[in-house]
Amino acid sequence: MRRIGFFPAVGRRLAVIGAGLALMLTLPAAGAWAQPQEPAQQTTQPAQQQEQQKPKGLVFGADAGIVFNTIKPDKTADFEMVMGKLKEALQKSTNPQRKQQAAGWKVFKSVEPGPGGNVLYMFIIDPAVSGADYTVSTILNEAFPDQIQDLYKTYAACYVQGGQSVVNLKLVDAMGAAAGGGQ
Repeated sequence: MRRIGFFPAVGRRLAVIGAGLALMLTLPAAGAWAQPQEPAQQTTQPAQQQEQQKPKGLVFGADAGIVFNTIKPDKTADFEMVMGKLKEALQKSTNPQRKQQAAGWKVFKSVEPGPGGNVLYMFIIDPAVSGADYTVSTILNEAFPDQIQDLYKTYAACYVQGGQSVVNLKLVDAMGAAAGGGQ
């Protein structure tokens, strides 16, 4: 196999994953990780007040993004079950924005064990839909409001302490594009 630079010629997406893994391993422990967000709770406040207080959720502010999910080794089946429900929610949604999100959202699992024997799953979002909320619990709640509490408990229990990190990515160059195709 011919090598180009550091990465074998295996494609842009694998190079992005490799770079993301390297970045993840160098992130400082304090402040670099987030827990999965809790599902939205129903309240009786007026709609305008709710909108002002409503957090944005997981919104990417760049061309693409990666979400690193560090999962307990004995919880991979639960995590993958929730990812199956997430896929179902995205596919059955009548919201065109959710269809766009599904088209650019892939879930990868690291072949090698992560630190402490944990399992690393990555959400590769390429392209990111501008302004779209990628919060898993929000999407699940839209499709499965009667199951959201159980799904969220299962989902949250999969993570190691501080086991989620989000990275926004700006496209610098598309290596496979014709001359002048970089942005």
